[in-house]
Amino acid sequence: MASPLPRSVRRALDAMHANVGHGWSVTELAVVAGVSGRTLQRQFLAFLGKAPRAVLRDINFDGARRELLRGSAGARVTDIAQRCGFPHGGRFSVEYRRRYGETPSQTLKRQAVFTAALASMPSFFVPARERPTVAFGAIEAAAEHLEIAGSLGDDLATALTRAGIAVASQPTSARYHLVGAIRGEGAQTRLALRLIDNETGRQLWAYRCDGALRDDHSAEEHLATRIAAALQPCLRSAEIERALRKPGTDLGAHDLALRAMPGVLSLDAEGNARALELLERAMEQDPTHALATALAAWAHVQRVVYHFTTEPQAERARSIELAHKARGLSGDASVLAVLGNALTLLNELDTAELVIRKALSVDGGSAWAWSRSGWLDVYRGDPESAIERLKIALDLAPHDSLAFNSLVGIGCAHFKAGNYAEAARWQERALIEHPSAIWVHRTLCPAYVLSGAKAEARRSLAALRGQYPELTLSEVQRGMPPLPESYCNLVVDALNDVGLPA
Repeated sequence: MASPLPRSVRRALDAMHANVGHGWSVTELAVVAGVSGRTLQRQFLAFLGKAPRAVLRDINFDGARRELLRGSAGARVTDIAQRCGFPHGGRFSVEYRRRYGETPSQTLKRQAVFTAALASMPSFFVPARERPTVAFGAIEAAAEHLEIAGSLGDDLATALTRAGIAVASQPTSARYHLVGAIRGEGAQTRLALRLIDNETGRQLWAYRCDGALRDDHSAEEHLATRIAAALQPCLRSAEIERALRKPGTDLGAHDLALRAMPGVLSLDAEGNARALELLERAMEQDPTHALATALAAWAHVQRVVYHFTTEPQAERARSIELAHKARGLSGDASVLAVLGNALTLLNELDTAELVIRKALSVDGGSAWAWSRSGWLDVYRGDPESAIERLKIALDLAPHDSLAFNSLVGIGCAHFKAGNYAEAARWQERALIEHPSAIWVHRTLCPAYVLSGAKAEARRSLAALRGQYPELTLSEVQRGMPPLPESYCNLVVDALNDVGLPA
């Protein structure tokens, strides 16, 4: 367990966070902290592992990243860099790319794409069954911020509803309570939100947005969509935990579907098998349960694509049956995104695109739908659009349980573009986040081969064959998702070159 920070270090950190871009000297920070400069240096190294100037640089880069991800209208990289303490734009861009894997202008451009997509999507609600309920009242604010607090609160309530969350006005009628406040003024304004479990009083999630809030409805709507997206993974986990705590005799179809969800999202054989048992029970209880049906359709085709079965034809047929049934059931954006996943792997790309468009029309902040939209671009051979959309999914929910699959998708898009070393780098990241997804080596190994990393290719093939000792080239071909033919040929040829048997 980490040691608590000394009060002097906390004071210095608070000052840095409250004044992003200020060129703090150690002497100034020491005065704020109430200790000598030498003591503060020693404490930062002991408790944070970095000198104050290095920590300040991290904080300033984080501030610049947040501003770029916010994508305000008319924002310029140079202005943001200077506000955050980086007067030399070229040096800032080089270091930013090293830290975040893209240039500042790429981050900013992506936010413009996201905002334009939100504006162009027809918005409508889909009624959802058994939605989690969140109590959300007025955002606390001083008099000068009351108008923007009220407008943002309304937009956030709408965004939560679109995300499949029921919003109540009184905490007593809800499982969870979302509380918010706006503090400070000007550049020091801060929006803070907390999600509380009403039953236990435990804080489940926190969100902070630093910097001036603009009285601009489109900007407020954009921010509200992002907040709702960031909240969803935590709320989904809380609902799954609730279902897991219930006695086995009290489980309804929705509880069983929630219990199954982690196994489906794991994209590994053990989780898949466990999930399908639960989903069959859920569908026996309620044959029209949309979430259970869509999850089961996806789980069955996973068994084909990720080599979890010796009966691929039967699994694919069951997946098709369930996917077509799920299309006739009413579901929220998450259900639609899950169904889109199944349809994509079944190579019904046109239908999958219609379903994903509907998901984004319901909830433009659905990270799952943006990710699947990116994967559709991968399968259709448009790597540039794929990378953009998959990164939007990561921007919206970087800690979501499916975020690793977006990393895989970005790697596949780079592979299609011929950037093999970059493809390997992204898929390595995915495996670090999700080590049990050994099937990633099926496309990681060819990326190594084609980038000339022979030793890494041999290790990757050994990992793949360690999990799938009977795997052959023909089985890889049968299980490949609907990637472009040229892509599949490169994968098979590279696996052949490195020694996978025919």
